[in-house]
Amino acid sequence: MVLGQGILYIVAGIFDIFSFILRRLLIRRAGFGGPSGVKYVNLYYAYVFDRCMEGAMLGPKKTNLIIFAMDYLKSNSPKMQLYGLKMLHNFLRKEPLRTMVILELTTYTKTVAFLINMLSWTSEEAKDIRSFAAKITAELAENLRVVPIPGAMQLIASLLDTVQGHNIKNPLLDTGSPETKQDNLIQQVGRNELTSPVLKWLKQMVLYCLIPRDEPTNMDEQNSHILRCWRKIAKHWSVPEEEPSTDQDLSPVQGMLILERLATFDLENCIEISRATGLISKIVEFTSNRTAMKNIGETHETLLKRSSLKLLARLASTKGKFGVTLRQKITEHLFLWSNLAEILDNRGSSQELRELTAELIRNFAMDGNVSNEIGHIPMIISRLMHAFLSQGASSSADSDQLLRMNAGQALALLAMESVNNCLVMLAEPGYVFIKELTIMIHSGRYRYIASSLLQNMCMHAQSELGNSDLKEISYITREVLEGIMDAEGTELEVLVGLSSQICNVVPDDFARELEHGQIKERFIKRLVNALNSNMIPTSHSPGIRRVIVEHVIYMMECNPGNADCFNKYLMMEALLKVERTTSRAENYRFFSGDAGLMEHSIPLSALVARAKELMGRG
Repeated sequence: MVLGQGILYIVAGIFDIFSFILRRLLIRRAGFGGPSGVKYVNLYYAYVFDRCMEGAMLGPKKTNLIIFAMDYLKSNSPKMQLYGLKMLHNFLRKEPLRTMVILELTTYTKTVAFLINMLSWTSEEAKDIRSFAAKITAELAENLRVVPIPGAMQLIASLLDTVQGHNIKNPLLDTGSPETKQDNLIQQVGRNELTSPVLKWLKQMVLYCLIPRDEPTNMDEQNSHILRCWRKIAKHWSVPEEEPSTDQDLSPVQGMLILERLATFDLENCIEISRATGLISKIVEFTSNRTAMKNIGETHETLLKRSSLKLLARLASTKGKFGVTLRQKITEHLFLWSNLAEILDNRGSSQELRELTAELIRNFAMDGNVSNEIGHIPMIISRLMHAFLSQGASSSADSDQLLRMNAGQALALLAMESVNNCLVMLAEPGYVFIKELTIMIHSGRYRYIASSLLQNMCMHAQSELGNSDLKEISYITREVLEGIMDAEGTELEVLVGLSSQICNVVPDDFARELEHGQIKERFIKRLVNALNSNMIPTSHSPGIRRVIVEHVIYMMECNPGNADCFNKYLMMEALLKVERTTSRAENYRFFSGDAGLMEHSIPLSALVARAKELMGRG
């Protein structure tokens, strides 16, 4: 009897050793760390045992760590719920568990709904639960549609409310409270007591007693082969340390991260963001340098600003009619433009923040009304020009090039259909704008941005161009004409548009270049062929036929004799085809999805009629 008990104890001990090894292995593979990791695995073993006991011994219920964590998440115990959240959060940081968790959670809408509902738990006791629920939601947001979850967007938006603002009072609207000052005084006294020299000395004594200095070890012991082996084994089977919290643990940062990823994943998520009451205003407020938040550090403030700019840029790039409505809703915020101007003007703003701001302004500038509104804030145009034209902008670094590209594109859009914006750009001190643009036309990267800007300067600010400006424009005529010979699509549209304006502002120089270069007939033939090959307008270059017809008009207005050459290459027949196939789409400069942007004031049919009239006179 005693012998049997002894054998059982020995067998149990052997199994316990194997169990220890398996548990340590599971801790590492699951990404657990610290004492919590040991606790989770022990709970999992007990959980599996219970599941096995509930079913047949040979046919236990299927289970795994992810199902275990999800079951704990849905339990009635806050402690177990927190365990479940922490385990899921660990899994989401380690492949292939991450993919498996996302698949499991997104499959069960009720579990996701329960998870998002935890974001409304604002009590102090549920602080950790809410924090980990936000982290997990942020990881799922890249694959999540919130439309099936009632009230989900408002719950996510509630994360942005956890940062309390300064109690700023208006002397005309609010009454002061003497108790506040007294409370602040008491708190200050308390802080002084906590930082008193006596308390500091006591802390140092406690640390000295509890954490003694390391004694030097014996060299023979260090070099011992057995000791080295033992250290390797101990390191391999030890429990990893828990990962420390990061700068993104603050609830508003997590909230912005969730919103940003939701907007990137699905258009319907963008619609839900726009519908959530007051959410757009909260997002815009985070772009301000004069934030009213008090319990937040500089790092968190920068993270919030970056996230808000990225989210706004994503929302502003939404295509279609909904995108137009959404951009209008965002730009209705009264402090948006001043916030963006401050980011561009602030030397303390990082390169990334200025890149995002320039991108955001570019997206807004696609709408003509917004473009005019931006023009009334000269600081924005001034800072964009500095980013696009300054010597530092010529850096070869990718980040510098991205800022320069975003700024240039924003300026090009702002210049379209806006006399005021063109005049503001032309009057910007410190730059010879026209010369700068003509230099860029010789380079490949910004050639078409500069061409578009120069076209609009000629169109809307011709009266302000000096003789030196006109000379610079005439110098690039040959290069623009040669570029038209090979360009297609949007590039062809931009270059033909610039060429037509060169013909308009310096007609003699343009005609001389055609004649002396002996390319007049080749150029006219190219225009006719381009017109015939673009009889069906596309969303990528809806204005290509318009700029060609405008060019034909300018060439015949400056020299009626050009009509003979146009007739030689059957331009009239091409114009008749255009007349029969004009489309409403050609009245717009751009398309965002199915929405036309920046409508022209003169329809294409009127331009065709004018061109036919001039050819008839010739």
